[in-house]
Amino acid sequence: MNKFIKGLKYDKNGLIPAVIQDYKNNEVLMVAYMNDVAVKKTIVTKLAHFYSRSRNKLWLKGESSGHVQKVKEIRFDCDADCLLVKVEQVGGACHTGYRSCFYRKLKDNKGNAAVSGKKMFDPEKVYKK
Repeated sequence: MNKFIKGLKYDKNGLIPAVIQDYKNNEVLMVAYMNDVAVKKTIVTKLAHFYSRSRNKLWLKGESSGHVQKVKEIRFDCDADCLLVKVEQVGGACHTGYRSCFYRKLKDNKGNAAVSGKKMFDPEKVYKK
């Protein structure tokens, strides 16, 4: 494990982008960042852990919502500077309530967008603040 982690190329902030993909249908669910601790915890626990740049802290996906990501496979690109994490998604991946963070798509050449997914949960109820 340490050889794998040391072989990764983290950015100047010690982070590496991770594309999170459904292991069955290859749907891209989200993109997040990991530091070396998040990578280690993900490998050991088989649950996706990330590093929040806005909160400056490590977090387990689903720690407040229960919508965890069970890791099935981890790949890395040819430059070892990006991860592809294939997961079994429990609940929605997006904090806005959608299965995927990529629930909007460009509708026309004028820049209009359309929602292409449906909400799986109400974030107001899940993330009671």
